[in-house]
Amino acid sequence: MFSPPQPLEPSPVTRAFPYVKDCRLDHLRLSSIEQEILKKADENPIDYTLANQKDATDYVHVLLKVLGEASIRLESSKVSQFIDKELLEEDALELIRADPMGVMSHYSLTCLHDVIISLQDKKPGSSISLTTTFFQPFDGCLIDDYRPLMRVLHLGGNGDSFAQRTASLCLAHILLAGCPSQVHRQKPLFWINSATTEEPLHGLVSWLISQLHSSSAASLRLVTTTLSLLATSPEARDIFHRCGGIHHIAKHLKIGSSSANLTPRRSSSGFATMQQIYELCFCLWTLTYELNSSPTIRDHFSRSGIVAALVGLLGSAPREKIIRVTILALRNLASCSANAAPGNGQRVIDGPFFS
Repeated sequence: MFSPPQPLEPSPVTRAFPYVKDCRLDHLRLSSIEQEILKKADENPIDYTLANQKDATDYVHVLLKVLGEASIRLESSKVSQFIDKELLEEDALELIRADPMGVMSHYSLTCLHDVIISLQDKKPGSSISLTTTFFQPFDGCLIDDYRPLMRVLHLGGNGDSFAQRTASLCLAHILLAGCPSQVHRQKPLFWINSATTEEPLHGLVSWLISQLHSSSAASLRLVTTTLSLLATSPEARDIFHRCGGIHHIAKHLKIGSSSANLTPRRSSSGFATMQQIYELCFCLWTLTYELNSSPTIRDHFSRSGIVAALVGLLGSAPREKIIRVTILALRNLASCSANAAPGNGQRVIDGPFFS
């Protein structure tokens, strides 16, 4: 019924990846065994590497270690300056020599995302999965190796859009795998300590909302795909609305409700694309399913001016998928049946209020 998530945009330095085997790995502080793991995984199909749990776990450990070491200077690297530029073949070797750590950061993130997507396709209860790879079997806790992903989000300077976008998406997949709602569906092979995902999930959502503070399309490009993924989790939705996320989505939809501010694809116009508007509407629609159970979320919706923003989109959005999800969100708002006020003596917020 709804469009699948957008595939990850490739790194602007993807054409340098075939030359990473020629990089000097001294600064990465990899052991000879870890270097061999990296080399072996590079030579074989991803499914071959993930066919054995130990191989999968070792590979993920090495990728996150590479990211941790290589991303230390990423905010000032040459690679971070490739925003919308496409690296030419003849420039690849020069970039490897000039900024090997920047290339390795993008390389490790790309490989990690490939691993996560491959593991996510496994059937529930599979012997090799996101939970068996990113959570410890002896205590069910999230592995500490995830921390470089969080550090990439908070790069100084102008940051690195590919690295931050990919790190946030990888983190979302990993953390959602350990949330109670997902654990119940996937039936992992061992007990998962979901409490260990709460702090990093809160940190991830807080970072996403900090990006939504900005009105720029560049900030939206960093977060909307990850937001639409998190919106499928009741745990993430709860954190998002408690951190004031509904207000920020409403702000961007008000800007996007002008047809002049919608661009069909990524551009330098400074306005949101139709895909970004769709992903924001999708997030909002999932949040409307919490209306009956949460007076707080009804109050946030009532103060955000979201109904006017959604109605404005109906007249300006040229894409059917945006219109469809907008209508569904409005329907849920209009049919809200919880006749309870946010607090004693306060106004009643229910379906007629939004109609």
